[in-house]
Amino acid sequence: MSALQILHVVAGLVVLAEALNKLERCDPLNPKLTRRERVVDSLKALAWGLMALGAGGAVAAPVLLLLGVDRSSVDLLMRLEHPTFDQVAVLGGFAVLIVRTRLKEG
Repeated sequence: MSALQILHVVAGLVVLAEALNKLERCDPLNPKLTRRERVVDSLKALAWGLMALGAGGAVAAPVLLLLGVDRSSVDLLMRLEHPTFDQVAVLGGFAVLIVRTRLKEG
């Protein structure tokens, strides 16, 4: 694995862990929420769910490549290929923001 691939997987793990943590805290079906709070919480759950799916794909792709999974069998869900710099930069940026927020919180 190249340094770019390793960075992509590490960033994917950070984003995946944070997304799952945030998803656990979302409760858009809570009856005590106002309509506005419910919409905000639903959007938050949707955003973190999409982040978890993307980060999960970043973590799973190299494992599936190493296992020799046929690319055509998962083509609809994800692309089994090595990450490009732009993919690593976006996922790495999110990971840095997450780590910065955690350090800021203490």
